[in-house]
Amino acid sequence: MQATIAVLSGDGIGPEVVSHATRLLAAIAEKRGHQFRFVHGLIGGIAIDETGDPLPPETVAICEDADAILLGAVGGPKWSDPTATVQPERGLLGLRQHFGLFANLRPVKTYPALAAQAPLRADLLQDIDILFVRELVSGIYFGERQEQGAGDVSYDTMTYTSAQVEQVANVAFRAAQGRRGKLCSVDKANVLASMRLWRRTVVALHEEYADVELEHLLVDAATMHLLTRPGSFDVIVAGNMFGDILSDEASVLAGSLGMLPSASLRADNFGLYEPVHGTAPDIAGRGIANPIGMFLSAALLLRYSLRLDDEASAIEAAVDAALADGLRTADIASADETPVSTDEFAAAVLARIETS
Repeated sequence: MQATIAVLSGDGIGPEVVSHATRLLAAIAEKRGHQFRFVHGLIGGIAIDETGDPLPPETVAICEDADAILLGAVGGPKWSDPTATVQPERGLLGLRQHFGLFANLRPVKTYPALAAQAPLRADLLQDIDILFVRELVSGIYFGERQEQGAGDVSYDTMTYTSAQVEQVANVAFRAAQGRRGKLCSVDKANVLASMRLWRRTVVALHEEYADVELEHLLVDAATMHLLTRPGSFDVIVAGNMFGDILSDEASVLAGSLGMLPSASLRADNFGLYEPVHGTAPDIAGRGIANPIGMFLSAALLLRYSLRLDDEASAIEAAVDAALADGLRTADIASADETPVSTDEFAAAVLARIETS
């Protein structure tokens, strides 16, 4: 297979983890007889510094000519002034909207080797395998808004249409059919009109997926149940803001936010792949960032956009093996363990790919 991958390293630890992910993808390509071409572009804070635009037209063009997008992270204290006319996060939101990446998939699973690092009791962490399906291009992040600079009142509007809810709910129902057959839809239907529409739409669509067990949870209850009965969840579908918050909360189940990958897809499986973590400016440049979320995001790129499931599984197995052999970056190392650097962990994963 020949494929072009747009590489947007972004800010903070983004360039560090992305550079290792591209090496990993290149090694997979060489071993399995594929040809991957990596084309680099600017996004986020560094794009503001160099062009004044968090999403330059040149970057959009690179992504339009690619088969998938690999992204590090955007933002940081340097660009955190809330009154600024341009902000790094607008680059990421712009990419999602431009390409219609309506479904954000965030898998969360537990690793037995890291049970001691999670803040929950070990018995609550057995066999956790959750897939979050987050609506990504609507809701409160994209609704009508009023900035404070225009007066003493500011607002953000949560807007959904039934078609938007159907689109993402279909992805969630189909995912549940291929997993354990359980879907939990999260809303706030007792308070918000947009969420009542959300629930009505999911209930109606359920008629087409009679083989899937459907549960509805209010978002406040969902936050509690994720920490008291996490093993009961299979697929969770939620709106843009609720899905963002809940999937970040669930990162504690895996031991660290640095463990979690994500895929943002449109209907034809063109996608943007990025770790769930942020730019971590406090550790940028120190060589201690956890690259696992980035590596697993690269695996999702292979699986969804390039349809290379065996190659994706090879990366996941290499990460599992490195953890099982005791390698830990600082965020997942216990007090009696000596952490390895980003480079050392990446080298260990790459070595397992090359010898597999």
